[in-house]
Amino acid sequence: MRQSQQMEPTHDRYRAVTNRTIHRYDQWSRIDPELRRAVEVVSQVLPFRVNEYVMNQLIDWDRVPEDPMFQLTFPQRAMLDDREFRQVEALLERKAPRTELRAVVDEIRMGLNPHPAGQMTDNVPELDGRRLPGMQHKYDETVLFFPARGQTCHAYCTYCFRWAQFVGNPKIKFEARETDDLVAYLRAHPEVTDVLVTGGDPMIMKTKALRAYLEPLLSAEIDSLQSIRIGTKSPAYWPYRFLTDDDADDCLRFFEEVVASGKHLAIMGHFSHPVELATEPAREALRRIRNTGAEVRMQAPLIRHVNDSVGAWTELWQDGVRLGLVPYYMFVERDTGAKKYFEVPLFRAHEIFQGAFQNLSGLGRTVRGPSMSAHPGKVRVLGTASVRGEKVFVLDFLQARNPEWVGRPFFARFDRKATWLDDLQPALGEDRFFFELEKAA
Repeated sequence: MRQSQQMEPTHDRYRAVTNRTIHRYDQWSRIDPELRRAVEVVSQVLPFRVNEYVMNQLIDWDRVPEDPMFQLTFPQRAMLDDREFRQVEALLERKAPRTELRAVVDEIRMGLNPHPAGQMTDNVPELDGRRLPGMQHKYDETVLFFPARGQTCHAYCTYCFRWAQFVGNPKIKFEARETDDLVAYLRAHPEVTDVLVTGGDPMIMKTKALRAYLEPLLSAEIDSLQSIRIGTKSPAYWPYRFLTDDDADDCLRFFEEVVASGKHLAIMGHFSHPVELATEPAREALRRIRNTGAEVRMQAPLIRHVNDSVGAWTELWQDGVRLGLVPYYMFVERDTGAKKYFEVPLFRAHEIFQGAFQNLSGLGRTVRGPSMSAHPGKVRVLGTASVRGEKVFVLDFLQARNPEWVGRPFFARFDRKATWLDDLQPALGEDRFFFELEKAA
């Protein structure tokens, strides 16, 4: 069973656990050898990193490998297809040169769609004819900013659609070294009201670094900027960032300064399973964050093997509301990385969302989903219906590259196997969806 919860960590900073160090831990020796081998092979391709808090307080080792938090953080054999798995395994067995292994691994990675939905091709903004590194601008109101020092995490989620940030290939990595370009871009684009600081996880940074990136947004007097969002999983994976890290109090003081400046500060917390909210350190960290005046929102994708049940989402959202969090999004697992291992059919995703939504009070019904962050925008599955005798999916846009598409319902043929927007076909005799026709025009 999980070890007893404790408020104080046993060390000053978290100790990262990787495929090179996992062998030192007693929990690892209890696992079936085939499972240990699978983790070793798959982690050559997809990044693996965990820490002692996750291992000691979140994973139930008596339930491994079915335990949801184990599935969430430890690579599984079926995350690679058989051919790829055997190929990497054979290289490891014969102790192939690192350059040979890296060439095969990179080839496999590039076949896993490392930057879906046009992130690299269509989302990178320009200023005075120059592409801006470490930024994305897909929706009018929101710019994404990737600080270079925040492009890792306390632990890696196996489903992460930004796994390409962690594999050491600068050609497929987003990162910005400083904030000057961001400030200049915001001044040139007053339609932008929100900056989302993302990664990786910005809260992996020391407060001094976080302050260096964000203070210019406060001092530059950018009137159009209303909200600063920080995408993070630290309250779930390393709550000591806000409790006992040597700069925890300084971090919270900085949050207070952001709020005092008149900007809305939203901590976009990634919570994938109710156990992440169940420990005393996590609850105390959230209490301290909220006491700064920051708002904490909760979002995560629906993930097979982890949270693909009505009960998991009901408990997650109810516990979140009880702790003062705002349920925000249920996402559909993106078409990247080990998608086939985690994906859930869209009809089932809606059933799970609807089942949990019906169990919430009005305070929890702020949540939206299931939502696909696809190339044209965030497409929500509203449900199914019969229209002119045809069973269809009813969908709409929560966000879109073209703001005029937002809120506009459309129909797709019902397909029990469909797991992503690209799997869907227009319904009612149409050849193309309306947004495809308008884009073509």
